[in-house]
Amino acid sequence: MYAIIETGGKQVKVEQGQEIFIEKVEGDVNDVVTFDKVLFVGGDDVKVGVPFVEGATVTAKVVEQGRGKKITVFKYKPKKNYHRKLGHRQPFTKVVIDGINA
Repeated sequence: MYAIIETGGKQVKVEQGQEIFIEKVEGDVNDVVTFDKVLFVGGDDVKVGVPFVEGATVTAKVVEQGRGKKITVFKYKPKKNYHRKLGHRQPFTKVVIDGINA
């Protein structure tokens, strides 16, 4: 059984026991997070949401809160003596999918 959920403005296909990295979600390590924006549930019984599947949830346990690798953002305008160099580290949450309730 698998599901497609929406979190952090993205759609993610998840299965039970899978570890995924998603956009930062509030919660400490070992907290249980529930995703109620389920777009699709697949397996023996297929359910498609319009736009979400009614009554379906996905539960997950937070494993880690962290920040990704640093990327360099460099802006410049030619011939205008303008340049700006910035760094950015995107926060993430690593979760393990506990169950899909459809």
